Order: sequence, then structure tokens, then C-alpha cells
Amino acid sequence: MAKKAFNIDPVTMRSMPFWCVGNPLSDPFGGSVLPKIDSIEVAKILAEAAKEGLIEATSFHDDDLVPWDPANPNDDLDKKSATYQKLQTIKKILDDAGLKINMATCSLHGNSLFRNGGLTNPDPKLRALAKKKCERNIRIGAMFGAKYLTYWVARDGFEVPVAVDWKNVYNWLADALNGAYDYIKKNKFTNYVGMTIEPKPNEPRGHMFLPTSGHAVGFIYGKLKHPEFYGINPELLQHESMALLNAVHTVGYLTSMKKLFFLHFGSQIKAQFDNDFPPLIGPEGLKETVQMFWALRKVGWKGVVEFDCHMLRADGDPSDPIGCRKKFVRDCIRALSTTLVLADRLMELKTEGLSASDVDLAATALMCKLDKKTVAEWM
Repeated sequence: MAKKAFNIDPVTMRSMPFWCVGNPLSDPFGGSVLPKIDSIEVAKILAEAAKEGLIEATSFHDDDLVPWDPANPNDDLDKKSATYQKLQTIKKILDDAGLKINMATCSLHGNSLFRNGGLTNPDPKLRALAKKKCERNIRIGAMFGAKYLTYWVARDGFEVPVAVDWKNVYNWLADALNGAYDYIKKNKFTNYVGMTIEPKPNEPRGHMFLPTSGHAVGFIYGKLKHPEFYGINPELLQHESMALLNAVHTVGYLTSMKKLFFLHFGSQIKAQFDNDFPPLIGPEGLKETVQMFWALRKVGWKGVVEFDCHMLRADGDPSDPIGCRKKFVRDCIRALSTTLVLADRLMELKTEGLSASDVDLAATALMCKLDKKTVAEWM
């Protein structure tokens, strides 16, 4: 079992997903830096981290655990199948370490069948296949006791606006997400307390149909039959920063709407492709990251912070592919702990009678533990 429960405001649990640890660090311009490792090996790394008291939870795409065969969409139901047996092996490793499952999400981005979208694919046969894959993912999540089912926008997007069936595309998406709710209820999968949407403005497609948290909240209330069941898990700083939006604004809005179900966490250079840097790594984002956690404390939000990032390609060590992955986990935990310490310092911030610039400078001084005398000596 993990050493102890983690509960430092506003974070109730720390989750490190399979896809972060298993990432071989390829990119569009270069092949993998690290060798791929089996999902059982990833589970062992996560279990070790849990036993060290570094994490309390994990998450996965279905494809992170077992391969998918579109010709055999129900292999998880066959207890004699290699799929079922591998899932049980992974589950035992995680259970023995006391790891909870925060969420399960269906991979509709990796297989080339879904290159023009999954749940919004203009081909009805491919939309039906995507739904079948999602149902399999729901079952796998139920097997592991996942708390949330997550829809990441994946390849549900476009490059050519005049090629999109705008009259139907959002109805197709609503039909699929409403269908996921119905499938959960029909099968009495009581582990799921809700479903989340993870928006993203672009990459891997030129544009996504739900690019920001605001789009996703509007879609929930405008298109879904049970809006109370659905929330958002924004990826911050990354996804909203790709559209030059601010993480503090995002969490402020989502908490006011009671739609921040959990948080995906990493770092990003604004307006770039999806950097997926580890938290606090990279040339910018320190103030924004710290102030995001300060804002979450101020509004009283408590929940799971789940890392959604990968180590820098430069940090990948092909001679020690397991060791560098373990270090990556520790680096992420160190970054979160640093952020919480700095955010705690901001709780002393006094704003009465100060201009906006005064408040910002005072916040920076508090975060860095600078007193007026020290600053004055450099003026």
C-alpha cells in the first residue's frame, strides 16, 4: 500500500498516467528516443512510485494497456483471451500498490482508421466503430474501478472548414457522449461518478471541434441530456495556452460553473504546438502556474491533479530507459510540491489600497521571499 494519503490544499490526490511514463519520446521530426516498454512494466514503475508515497492514482487510454483489434471488439469479455488475462495482471499490480484509477479514456487518435475523426467521422461505419471501441474502454475502466470516463477530443476536428458537415457534426458528437452515459447506466457501472471532456484547440488536427473549456461547457449544457454528469478536465498550462488563454482564468471560470472535475497538469510555451513539458519546466509559466493553484485554494476547490506531460527528449536515456522514467515521475512530483509551496506563500497577499501593478509586484516578492530592504538595495 502507498505510505499515506495525500491531501495538501487544493490537491487531494496525485495521479501519474500510463501514457506519461510509457512515452518513448518520439516527435514529428524524429523517432523514439527510448525503447517502448510493455504496459506491465509501466504498471510496475507506477506501483513502485506509489509504494514510495509519490503518487496515489493513475489513469490510462485503453491502448496503453492492451492492443485493439477492430475485428474483435469484445475481447475483454473473454476470460480466456490474452487481453483479459493481461488486464487482470496489470490490475493486480496496481491494486497491490494501493493505486486508485482516476480515469479511463478511449484512444481514438492512434489508429489510422480514425485519421478523419472518431466520434465525428463523416463515415457512419467509422463512427459506429469508434463507439464500439469506446464501449470496450468503458468496460475496461469499470474493471479497474475508474472514477471518471474522459473524452479527449483526439482527432475530432478538421483542416478544411468547407469539408465539414456543420449541420450534423455536433449532433454526432452529442449522440456518442449521450450514448456513453446510457451504456454506463445500462450496464450498472457504478464506479463512474462522472464523465469529462478534455478540450484542445489544435494538434493533431488543424482545428478541434471543442477547442477550449468554454466551448466544452457550452456543448455540455446545449447538447447533452444529463449535463450534471459531465465536466471538464482542462490540460493546463498546455491546451488553453496553445490558444493564448490564461490558466487562472480557466480554473476561475470552471470552478464558478462547478465543472472542474479534475486537472491535467504540465507546462507550455504559449501559442506553440503542444509542448507537454513537465510542470515548471521550460522558459515560462512560473507565475501562471503558481497563481493557478493559489486561485484554486482561494475558491475552495479540492480535487485530483493528474500529470499529462512527458520528459524532455534531451532527458531520455536509452541506456537506462527504466531509470530515466522513474526520475521523470520524481521530477513531476517535485514540481507539484514546489508549486504548492509557492502558492501557499501567496495566501499572505494583501491587496487593499494597492494598484494592480503593486499587487502583482507584491505577489512576486512573496513568492520569492523578497523583503523591501533587499529589493531597495538593487534600486
